[in-house]
Amino acid sequence: TKFESKSARVKGLAFHPVRPWICASLHNGVIQLWDYRVGTVIDRFEEHDGPVRGVDFHLHEPLIVTGGDDYKIKVWDYKLRRCLFTLLGHLDYIRTVQFHPNATQFPWILSASDDQTLRLWDFQKRSCLSVLTGHNHYVMCASFHPSEDLIVSASLDQTVRVWDTAGLRKKQLGGPGLDEGYPGMMDVNGNRGGTSAAAATALNVQAELFGTNDVVVKYVLEGHDRGVNWAAFHPTLPLLASAADDRQVKLWRMSETKAWEVDTLRGHANNVSCCLFHPKQELVVSNSEDRSIRVWDVSKRVGVQTFRREGDRFWILAAHRSQNLLAAGHDSGMIVFKLERERPASAHGPGDKLYYVRGRELFCHDYSRATGGSSGVDVPIASLRRVGQQAQTDGIGSGPRFLSYNMHNPTEGNILVCSEVDGGCYELITFSLTNAGGSVTDGKRGSCLGPGVFLGRNRFAVLDRHKREIVVKNLNNETTKRVSAPVPNVDCLYDGGASGRIILRADDRAVLFEVQSRRVIGELTAPKIKNVVWSPDGSKVALLCKYGVVIANRQLEQLCSISDTVRIKSGAWDVSPTGGTNSNLFVYTTLHHVKYCLPTGDTGTIRTLDNPIYATRVVKDSLFCLDREARSRVISIDTTEARFKLALANKKYGQVMHMVKHSRLCGRAIVAYLQSKGFPEVALHFVRDPQTRFRLALACGNIEAAMESAFSLEQQQGADGKSRDVWGELGSEALRQGNHQVVEMSYQRKKDFDRLSFLYMLTGDNEKLRKMLKISNMRNDIMGRYHNALLLGDAAERVAVLEASGNLPLAYISANLHGLDEVAERIKVAIETQEGSVEGLMEKVPVGTKKGGRLLQPPTPIVRASNWPTLEIKKTTLEDLSAADAGDEYEEESAPAAAADTGASAGAAAWDDDFGMEDAGAGIGGDDDFDLGDDDMGWGDDLDGLGDIGGDDIAPDQVDDMAAFNEISGDVGFQMPPAGRPPAGCWVANSSHAADHMAAGGASSAMQLLHRQIAASDFSNLKGSMLGCYLGSTVSLPGVPGSGSMIVPLMRNDATVHPGNDSLPRTSSTMRSLVTGVRMGYKYFQTGKFNEARNAFTEVLSQIPLTVTDNRSQANEMKEMLEICREYITAIRLKEAITAAGADPVRSTELSAYFTHCNLQPVHLLLALRSAMGTAFKHKNFIVAASFARRLLELPDMRSERNADLRMKATKVLQRSEQMARNEHTLNYKENAAFSIDCKDFVPVYTGEECVKCSYCGSVYKGSSMKGQVCVTDGFCTVGVETIGLVTGK
Repeated sequence: TKFESKSARVKGLAFHPVRPWICASLHNGVIQLWDYRVGTVIDRFEEHDGPVRGVDFHLHEPLIVTGGDDYKIKVWDYKLRRCLFTLLGHLDYIRTVQFHPNATQFPWILSASDDQTLRLWDFQKRSCLSVLTGHNHYVMCASFHPSEDLIVSASLDQTVRVWDTAGLRKKQLGGPGLDEGYPGMMDVNGNRGGTSAAAATALNVQAELFGTNDVVVKYVLEGHDRGVNWAAFHPTLPLLASAADDRQVKLWRMSETKAWEVDTLRGHANNVSCCLFHPKQELVVSNSEDRSIRVWDVSKRVGVQTFRREGDRFWILAAHRSQNLLAAGHDSGMIVFKLERERPASAHGPGDKLYYVRGRELFCHDYSRATGGSSGVDVPIASLRRVGQQAQTDGIGSGPRFLSYNMHNPTEGNILVCSEVDGGCYELITFSLTNAGGSVTDGKRGSCLGPGVFLGRNRFAVLDRHKREIVVKNLNNETTKRVSAPVPNVDCLYDGGASGRIILRADDRAVLFEVQSRRVIGELTAPKIKNVVWSPDGSKVALLCKYGVVIANRQLEQLCSISDTVRIKSGAWDVSPTGGTNSNLFVYTTLHHVKYCLPTGDTGTIRTLDNPIYATRVVKDSLFCLDREARSRVISIDTTEARFKLALANKKYGQVMHMVKHSRLCGRAIVAYLQSKGFPEVALHFVRDPQTRFRLALACGNIEAAMESAFSLEQQQGADGKSRDVWGELGSEALRQGNHQVVEMSYQRKKDFDRLSFLYMLTGDNEKLRKMLKISNMRNDIMGRYHNALLLGDAAERVAVLEASGNLPLAYISANLHGLDEVAERIKVAIETQEGSVEGLMEKVPVGTKKGGRLLQPPTPIVRASNWPTLEIKKTTLEDLSAADAGDEYEEESAPAAAADTGASAGAAAWDDDFGMEDAGAGIGGDDDFDLGDDDMGWGDDLDGLGDIGGDDIAPDQVDDMAAFNEISGDVGFQMPPAGRPPAGCWVANSSHAADHMAAGGASSAMQLLHRQIAASDFSNLKGSMLGCYLGSTVSLPGVPGSGSMIVPLMRNDATVHPGNDSLPRTSSTMRSLVTGVRMGYKYFQTGKFNEARNAFTEVLSQIPLTVTDNRSQANEMKEMLEICREYITAIRLKEAITAAGADPVRSTELSAYFTHCNLQPVHLLLALRSAMGTAFKHKNFIVAASFARRLLELPDMRSERNADLRMKATKVLQRSEQMARNEHTLNYKENAAFSIDCKDFVPVYTGEECVKCSYCGSVYKGSSMKGQVCVTDGFCTVGVETIGLVTGK
């Protein structure tokens, strides 16, 4: 089965002739268009009223025709997704519709209806061509012959009719143009040609009433005892098949003059709904209301296969025109299926040989003898004999499924041919390697499950299909050993890549097993394995799964895994002798693509395919393969991209640069790949798009190339628009490198005045800062003026700005504080003129205190040189083309060279990786990137353009600045140290414990870890512990005066030496604090302070997930404390429930009994048993009272003198209870049965009853009502979620 859908009853089916689509018409009136390859609905058409029984695709146009119970035939355009027109004429339900097989020449639609007629329509003219009358009951189906002028129809009048359309065809071919009249009509003289409108109308009426003689009945086939539901032509032979309500399928043969019944196929147990001839095999397929599909052999005229479906009746069958696909519609949907797999059985032989099966012949294909365009020479080896009834019929899966060649035997050829006939069987064929046509030995057969595998020169292994044992046999087919499989559910064997080894498939696992020593060498997860392909040197293996490929080494350790959306068909390793791709490049095929995969995990698409192929061998740019007819083919492929990625992964930089120069590498995918691998400078060599070049230049820190691209983008996009963002990003990168002159130029072109002023303040360029003040004045930017005056320390200018903006009180206060008496007096007069007062203004400003006003002066810049010390951008091996051409001598230096790329290519990439791992850690550890680019700022010219606003002296200075920029020298005598890695980033990278992530500030990742590991969902109870982790991992040290405090990380693994990148944080919660909390809980519980005890145990529960243990013993101790907290919290809650249920003797006795089953300390259990004994005795439940008394007397503490009184009371209670020996009430309590306590409702949960558990504390809840709810015991984890559980260490 290739695809299965669920829907209403399917009454009509049609395959698209080319695309992987199938159209299904449903009983509820909906028409569904499915893609059966990916299993999705592409479209739905809903205009019919009532069931739609007929549907068909046009062979070339995007058209669908449907017919339904609303008497309408509708033609749809599935590209436009609408109905084009409706054909009206039938007077009852329409059963089937079909386009003519040659619809380009004959635009006809054939329809069959319950009005006892067939109709032929011209869908181009949207009119009826002919009405075929003759049946005297419902016409159930009608169809065209694929190549001849014939129509077959089946009716409930128990007949099948064959109609001859030759007359209508001649009319259509001989008719005039569309503008001359209706083609096919005759004039009054009998000449073919145009007619008058009246004559055409009259003839149409005649055709409606009496039919026409253009289509005549050729045969009437009578033989069925009841109504005939279906009839179908054979695609090439003069045969007919019909299906009827008499539960029979009949075969008919036709000649030129007559037709007769050939045979009757019996087997169905109910009405046969549909039948058809298989398009490629001599088979008839039928389905029935007996819920079965049956396959019949036409030549032998017997049933060979039956497929049953419980509960669904089958109604319709359809076959694909060119592919080996069938579809069947039933009561609840449809299925698309094949009768056999089409993958030819093949196996690699020694050297350049391939062994494969075509039909019933075994061939050897010799690649070394290839000539011209051929892939090699086929040499027949042997004819395969088939044993068993099923094996005698082709096309139903009786052919060989697997081939295995004995690579361990150099003297002769041994092949195991395995098939699935009779549950699975094998045949051993032995032949001479020197004389291919010589003697062949066969006949050594046996049963097996799946393929057989050769273990050595004279041994092979098969899987026993009953016991699932590995059976080892010699070449005489004698069993020498039986080995039990190391894992259960083994269902297939594959080659293990070496002598004595096999790969076992069990469920979704692959197990590498050595048969002789019976040991498992390796194991990995690979769902739905279909095949195993070993590399030529045996170092790697590719496991082909249904929807993916897993590549592993010879020990079955996974190297990479890739997944695909469509099914994997085949795969082959590259065997090229040169180029470095041998055993490193794996090429695989899907239904319509050829793709590649590298052991590094890189993958890509090489080319598309028209039809599926099965890869057998890859040599350079040639893919050798078999098609579905088992014909050897060779197709050209381009593996340049794969070889480029492989060379880059293997650090063969000389080869990389050679391919960059001489190969056609392009596209966004390859650019993105180079960036992701940390080599953006390589992409710079062949990328020409300015936008992409700009991104790449920033990534590798190449400021010059970035500036060049920025100027190009500015010319393309203009001075405004997106180009301002480009200058902002360039300024950020230049600032990161310390090149403030480029930063200045970028801010100027972006017109980022605020940042430009701040930059001038940092560099101590007061002259340009005053120009910025002047520009702000010209722009009437009040805030800009005040900002620049503040950065300059110009008090008079600040007062002037305040006065100009109307803030006279602030101006007066500022002038007074800075000693500008004359200005203050003038402002005072202005305030009083406006009927204001200055009294009390100065009292609002404290003077002489820390909060008092004081003069602000700009800081003194540390470096006053022409530029700051910049990060040196070294050329990598890949950038230095002349060095790269030298070849492999740079391979050893390539890694440090790439790592030492002090531009954006290495430095920024390292920071990006750190901050990609944890989002909140950036706030703790790093100050790497200054994001100075504002996306929402406006765009404009540089400061040259600002001269129009005012200040003619600005433009010359700006020109000088740019000239100075062009003369920047890289030799500044100082180099910044390379950026390190923040401790927070190390903590997150080194640990999967939530406490370490929280200590790094990664609250989000910590909560995600807790959610995944213990299903935590309500973090309010964990807030205190999480904040404690964060605050306790660092210490704050005061810095030098005028600077902020320094945050110093505290590490738990720095006792002997600084751990560097392996550091881990110190956490606030320790095992000692947990033990202290548990002891406090014990103390409170002993003294009856149950609220305090519950708070203590709950606090420990909230600290345990954020406590890191050092060894296994501590981890076990922590898990034991977790159980203790759960038991004591449950016991305390039970105690509260006992108090609340005091008036209810039954419930209070039950709760007291449950209380004694909590896992408490002996001294606390004594108290619980004493209380339960008293409660039970008080309410006259003597049986359970005696039980509690016995348990109490068995406690060790009862022997001490201090418990003498309690021992005496318990003895008396036991004696009295044994005398009474009855319970007053019926209790939900079984003393001797093992049970857990429902932590919500406090009822027993006995072994085997349905329950859910908290994945953290293990609290049990009866039934499934608490599933998805927060646990009552711990208060923060979700119940019923299966997780990995508590993580105790890093």
